[in-house]
Amino acid sequence: MKKKTYSFFSVVILLVTSTFLIRYLLTNQKITILNSIYFNFPGIINKSKKCPSYDALLNQTLDDSFSVSIIDNNGTIISSYNEEILRLPASNQKLFSSAYVLSKYKLNNNLKTSLLKKNINNYYLLGQGDPDLNYEHIIELISNVKENKIINFNIVEIDSKLNWPNGWTNTDKLYDYGSPITSLALESNQNKYEDIYALKNFIKNHLKNKFPNSKINIDILDSEKNFYLKNIAEINKIYSTPIISLLTLINSESHNFTAESLFKNASNTWNDNDYIKLKKWLENKGLPVKNTYFADASGLSRKNKITTKLIVLFLDKMRYSYDFEAYQSTLAIMGVRGTLSKRFVNTELSGKFFGKTGTLSNVFALSGFLYKNEKPIIISIIQNSNNINKEKAFKLLSDVYYLKSCK
Repeated sequence: MKKKTYSFFSVVILLVTSTFLIRYLLTNQKITILNSIYFNFPGIINKSKKCPSYDALLNQTLDDSFSVSIIDNNGTIISSYNEEILRLPASNQKLFSSAYVLSKYKLNNNLKTSLLKKNINNYYLLGQGDPDLNYEHIIELISNVKENKIINFNIVEIDSKLNWPNGWTNTDKLYDYGSPITSLALESNQNKYEDIYALKNFIKNHLKNKFPNSKINIDILDSEKNFYLKNIAEINKIYSTPIISLLTLINSESHNFTAESLFKNASNTWNDNDYIKLKKWLENKGLPVKNTYFADASGLSRKNKITTKLIVLFLDKMRYSYDFEAYQSTLAIMGVRGTLSKRFVNTELSGKFFGKTGTLSNVFALSGFLYKNEKPIIISIIQNSNNINKEKAFKLLSDVYYLKSCK
C-alpha cells in the first residue's frame, strides 16, 4: 500500500514539476527544439494574473467600442477589456495570413511568372500574382516565342467571379487598395485600365509587329481548366522579389493585393475564395478560433470577425516559431517604418513597437510587440465604432509603455 501511495505521489510531483519546467524553458526560450514543438503543438500554455494598475488604465480610458488584450513576456495575460467580443480587425488580419505564408515558404523563395510551350506553336502565360509584374517583364517573357505560320497564345487566368473576396464593398473596389486579385496582374492591378484585356491586346500587337507574316491567335484560358499542362515545357520565367520582401510589403506597408496573392499561392486557393485553411491552421495550434470568421487574407472584408484575445495569444505563440525574427522584421516600426513611421518620431517609443495597424471605415486596430526594458509586451487594441478615436489607441499604447511592470 505504501509503495502504491509513493508511486502515485511521485507521478503527481513529476507532472507538476514537468509543467513548471516546460513553462520555465518556454518562457526563457532556452531550447530551440522545444520552442518548435510548442509552436506546432495543438495547445497553449498560458495563465492570467491580476494587475490592478493595468486594469485601472483600461477601465478608466475605454468605452464599450474597444477591445484590448495584453500579454507579458512570460506569456501571462496581465489585463484585458472586452477581449472575447468579436470585432472587425481590418488589416490586423494580415498578422495571421502573413504568418501562414511564412510557414509554407522559405524566406528566399519567389513567385514565378512562366511562359509554357506545347507542340510547336501553342504558348501559355501562367502567373502567381507577382505584385511587381509589368510590361517589360511581359516583353522579356514572350521573347521566347518563335516565328511560325500560326501562333496560338493563351493567357491563363482565374475566373473573373473570383477577383474579389467576399465582403469587399463596391466602393473599395473603385480604389487601388481594392484592386482585383488576379494571377497575372500588371503592377498589382492598381490601374483599372491595365487589366487582362489590355494585356491581351498588348501581347497580340507585340507579336504582330514581331511576326508580321504569322497568324496570331490569342485567347484567355480559365486556370481551372488545366488540361493543357500535360506534355508541356517551361521555356521562360520571371521571378518576383523574395518572399521576405513581399511579406514586408504586406505588413509594413499594408499592401492588400500582395497579402491576397501570397495567401492564395501558399494555400493553393486561386480557384476559390475560401479561407478555411487559415482558420484550421490557427485551430491546429490550439488557438481560440471558435465563432471567429475569416473572409480574406488582407482584412479589407467586412465579414472578418476575430477577438483581441486571439491576436495576442497568436502573437505570443509566434515568438516560438523558428521564423519569428523574420516575421517580426516584416512589421511596421513605431517612428521608423511603414504605417507607423510618423508616430512617436524622436521619442522614447520610437523603435520600441513592432506592429500592424488596421484602418477601415468605423474600424481601427493596433497590435504587436511593445518592448519595455528589452522584453516584449504583446498588445492588441481594436475599436469598432461610428466615432473612431485613433489617438486614444496610441495614447493607450504609450501609457502601457510608461506603466510600471506588473509584479
